[in-house]
Amino acid sequence: MSVKISVLGSSGRMGQLALKLIEQSSDLELHSALTSKNSLSESQGADLLLDLTKPEASTAIVDYAIQNNLRLLVGTSGWTKEKLEAVEKQIVGSLATVTIIPNFSIGSVLATKFVAEAGKYFDQIEITETHHPKKLDAPSGTALFTSQAISASRQGRPASPVTENNQAPLFNGIPITSLRIEGAHAEQEVSLAATNESLYVKHVVTSHEVYSQGILLAIRKTMQLTGLTVGLLPLLEGK
Repeated sequence: MSVKISVLGSSGRMGQLALKLIEQSSDLELHSALTSKNSLSESQGADLLLDLTKPEASTAIVDYAIQNNLRLLVGTSGWTKEKLEAVEKQIVGSLATVTIIPNFSIGSVLATKFVAEAGKYFDQIEITETHHPKKLDAPSGTALFTSQAISASRQGRPASPVTENNQAPLFNGIPITSLRIEGAHAEQEVSLAATNESLYVKHVVTSHEVYSQGILLAIRKTMQLTGLTVGLLPLLEGK
């Protein structure tokens, strides 16, 4: 039996990609393609809600899913540590399933895993993320998630910048520089330094098609999950 999916934010670039993937997959079926003009109630009856909207809309969608015990996959960025902690408390006692994926790129997820491990051993760390000018949130959800992962691996120990006089704002104790450049798609570079050595981990995306494998994996895995799951890595390691 096919999984019926309601795509929220269907008119956007990621929404259009999701519609194409659903159409091409024999085990998936489109329940509804919704935009900001539609009511969330129109998603009722779907097996899974797929949120590919904007940060300001995503919070309300998560609230709706939890209140109505729905199964939701969130691919919208902008989820800070504080917002995730609020969802973790909110979902207690609910039958809802909420999976929040800051980035569907497998390469990006692995890069974050690598720098989180390296962050234990380097005390100078900074993140630079680059996107197109139309990206609304800064820093990106991926950069925030990376800073959270590094901070967790360091057990909250603060890091100093790699670049002298770096005035970038701190997120989870890590300086993040956000660049918005015409023609760019998505890049993230994490710089780590210690005495007499430096380590750079850079991930570059040149087309949103790269997210296809991660979206399909997350859809199928979310149908097997309960409660709250954050990030693509737990789904990759469990496949």
